[in-house]
Amino acid sequence: METKAIFLDVDGTLVSFDTHRVPQSAIEALQQVHESGIKIIIATGRAFTDLHELEEIPYDAVIALNGADCVLRDGTPISRKQIPEKDFQRVLVLAQHYGFALAIETNKGIFVNELNPTVIELARLVNHPTPPVADIEKEFMGGECCQLCIYCDEEMEKEVMAQLPGLSVSRWNPFFADVNVTRVNKAMGINEFASYYGFDVSGTIAFGDGGNDISMIRAAGMGIAMGGASEAVKSVADYITETVDEHGIRNALVHFGIVE
Repeated sequence: METKAIFLDVDGTLVSFDTHRVPQSAIEALQQVHESGIKIIIATGRAFTDLHELEEIPYDAVIALNGADCVLRDGTPISRKQIPEKDFQRVLVLAQHYGFALAIETNKGIFVNELNPTVIELARLVNHPTPPVADIEKEFMGGECCQLCIYCDEEMEKEVMAQLPGLSVSRWNPFFADVNVTRVNKAMGINEFASYYGFDVSGTIAFGDGGNDISMIRAAGMGIAMGGASEAVKSVADYITETVDEHGIRNALVHFGIVE
């Protein structure tokens, strides 16, 4: 089937963890994709307003916050799934009980209840400012929150999420996980935009490298894992390309005849 849309994760897929930039090879390839009329849709755990590295990429829309916030490039909302207050309050209690740091991602920014070495290191990993410490309950009540971040390992995550039936979790790093409303994921975002633009999901390609990309790699017509992807991602992919720094985006698009 003719390709109608390409979905791309950001960190570790489009943006290198080493250079914190998009390789020029990927920029040029995606410009060709855009010129051919294929939709380019970013699919990320980041917020819609946190994509400054992608200014040279002619993307059409964004699946932000792991599918909780689907937005056109001009800011027009397509769908939004906010965290219910009762669920946030429960997570806040659990954070205090287990002693993990908790961040909220709102329309006003990212706020954290405490700073610890993990919070600081993860901000450095993605080349972002360290989030400010705030009264996150006050910030939650005063804004729109579609995603929480819990800074804990997988073992603690399982204990915590067992007590949160209304929420689901996705992870691309061993030290923290994103928390959204149940059934919110990047695959849901693909379906939202397939409906909005009127294309069949079978005519899509998805690129990813982390655990939060598994749903969309499974859902897309062609799921492509980056060379640096986790084994869990590679195991569900239809094709494995090179790493972001080895020009994996361009190489895969050339391999499948999308660009020259």
